[in-house]
Amino acid sequence: MSSSNPLRDVSDRRLPRIAGPSGLVIFGVTGDLSRKKLMPAVYDLANRGLLPPGFSLVGFARREWEDQDFCQVVHDAIKENARTPFREEVWQQLSQGFRFVPGTFDDDDAFRKLKATINELDKARGTGGNFAFYLSVPPKFFPTVVRQLKEHGLSEGQGDSWRRAVIEKPFGHDLASAQELNHIIHQVFQPGDVFRIDHYLGKETVQNILALRFANTMFEPIWNRSYVDHVQITMAEDIGIGGRAGYYDGIGAARDVIQNHLLQLLALTAMEEPSSFDAKALVTEKLKVLKAVQLPADLGAHTVRGQYTHGWQGGEEVLGYCEEEGISRDSRTDTYAAIKLSVDNRRWAGVPFYLRTGKRLGRRVTEIAVVFQRAPYSPFDTTDTHELGQNALVIRVQPDEGVTIRFGSKVPGTSMEIRDVTMDFAYGESFTTSSPEAYERLLLDVLLGDANLFPRHQEVEESWRILDPVEEYWDTHGKPEEYTAGTWGPRAADEMLARDGRSWRRP
Repeated sequence: MSSSNPLRDVSDRRLPRIAGPSGLVIFGVTGDLSRKKLMPAVYDLANRGLLPPGFSLVGFARREWEDQDFCQVVHDAIKENARTPFREEVWQQLSQGFRFVPGTFDDDDAFRKLKATINELDKARGTGGNFAFYLSVPPKFFPTVVRQLKEHGLSEGQGDSWRRAVIEKPFGHDLASAQELNHIIHQVFQPGDVFRIDHYLGKETVQNILALRFANTMFEPIWNRSYVDHVQITMAEDIGIGGRAGYYDGIGAARDVIQNHLLQLLALTAMEEPSSFDAKALVTEKLKVLKAVQLPADLGAHTVRGQYTHGWQGGEEVLGYCEEEGISRDSRTDTYAAIKLSVDNRRWAGVPFYLRTGKRLGRRVTEIAVVFQRAPYSPFDTTDTHELGQNALVIRVQPDEGVTIRFGSKVPGTSMEIRDVTMDFAYGESFTTSSPEAYERLLLDVLLGDANLFPRHQEVEESWRILDPVEEYWDTHGKPEEYTAGTWGPRAADEMLARDGRSWRRP
């Protein structure tokens, strides 16, 4: 007898991918990430009908909570941060699978209790022994937690059941530490069962880079050195470090953002078309790009770091970085970083890629701007085209996701005056459904075992290979240049592009 659904039309794309029987264990469940992102994402997935009826959530932390205390914490986090409306019937079904295990990471009794809790949930909720372990903890605890999982027989499922590890960045602080971390984790979990979260790759617009390039024929023919002048990738934040002083100081903007988010965006922008949209094919093409990335010979002229000082932002007075609570007055941590890279292959030879990130900049925005060369010959009088810039295709990753194309058009009137105009596509206006949060997509992919949007360990190590020489150079050459909070970074960053006859886009 056929097991296929006779009512299901194969051409009907509306039925979503739904996770099978499974559960999630969150280590460090009391942290900000868990409360603001993970718990709401679990609820939103359940609300959209994408989790199995028996889905279970286990919290592990150093609190003397009972299961009902944990339930209340999750309830409050959902009410405050969930994207979808609160529905009592969804909550009732979901919360029956909540459990809490108190303990520290080196506490054998706690891990024994965790194992018993998972076994109990298998029977009570039908999770099938399938569990993902989410390490929402400082990186120094990763080795302890994965070793404890192995020690207590939690890292391998029985029979057909699976066990997966989910790891938040940073993946090390340089190449050597990343390799050591990967070695420790791969002793416990198979490489294919380790999911390194880069939440940027869960954003709809980032995935749209691939759709834009490879599902259309109008862009790919000009996506190369013959037509592209340069590429700018920007991630700007208007906030300071908030309560992250302990994590951020000594790490800095380049390690925090360029090594992962921006180099991943560069790889997606520059890669060749993959043979298919699966994890292995995507990693193959992204790795080719990262291996072809070269640093400039003169790091002093083509890299910039800065640190914000006291200023005004959004109408209020804000502290400088060294005045923030928990930061040393003589800290040399960079809160702004900009670097020029080249991709030495046939497609991109000679095209510079400019990457920049910073805190306390003019506004919050992440975008990729592909700036095209000027027309090789203009039949128009130069005075008629003095307001004409370069054509550009700008992919806005956040906050107002979409794509803008800038091109020249004639100004209405009797003279042949030409000026820049823009054509805009916004996600919010073109589609009736709102984009899911990145963590919704990524958590669902973990439960489905779909690794398309997760960087592999080879990509992490290549990214550190690119950034390490820059960090080493900065360590021995001066200190970050100061820039006023609310501006667009240090003057040296503008001078870096001006030397190449270019300027930063004002997002």
